[in-house]
Amino acid sequence: MRLQEVEISETGELKLDIMELPINCALIISEGKVKLVELPAHAETSIVTYKGKVKRVNFDEGVDF
Repeated sequence: MRLQEVEISETGELKLDIMELPINCALIISEGKVKLVELPAHAETSIVTYKGKVKRVNFDEGVDF
């Protein structure tokens, strides 16, 4: 699965070591959950919401010719 769960501390703090993250990535925060997704080299990535909540993340990937 592309989306990786990111832990939030008991005090509600989000701590990340940016040196360990992928070079191109996105953090998605919704309903008290945080997920990390590495962005593909050649793709269109869209975040679909429904009633103000993240419903799904779509990837439309391509390859350079």
